[in-house]
Amino acid sequence: MPVLKIAAALALTLAPVAAGAQSAPPAPQSAPPAPQMEFMFEAEVLLAPRVEVGGTAFGQRGYIPIIGGTFSGPAIKGKVVPGGWDWQLQTSAGCSSLHADYFLQTDDGVMFNVVNHGQFCLEKGQSFTPAFTQPRFEAPMGRYGWLNHGAWISRLEGGKDAAHPSVVIRFYRAR
Repeated sequence: MPVLKIAAALALTLAPVAAGAQSAPPAPQSAPPAPQMEFMFEAEVLLAPRVEVGGTAFGQRGYIPIIGGTFSGPAIKGKVVPGGWDWQLQTSAGCSSLHADYFLQTDDGVMFNVVNHGQFCLEKGQSFTPAFTQPRFEAPMGRYGWLNHGAWISRLEGGKDAAHPSVVIRFYRAR
């Protein structure tokens, strides 16, 4: 019987606390701050003419050879290594996906790989507008190891080089 008396007393003691907890509105939750994008570098990538592979069950397949270019930013600069490519798929609905794979070489001789994915859709007659892509870097450990970490986004738009077809890609890291 003493156990029942203790349980009853405990229930009477905790009842107002439980009732207050149930009737009080939850404290407002503030959203965490949104990530900020930090500019890291810009590349102008020179392109050869598109090579048509042909129609597939998924759309029109082709690739664009990457033949050179330059890049620079506050903590890095160098050249685009010739020999990469941008593998593209275009649908009849006006949508495109790209998968670019190429190397950059810094002015001090360090090479690193860039793999960039993106998708965008254009309405009939609409000219190309900037597209956003998701790059991933693979750099040797050391001075440029910071490229291997973090969430990245890039903005792709038409290039400025008057002598060659090109694209300008601005790379940003989320903070």
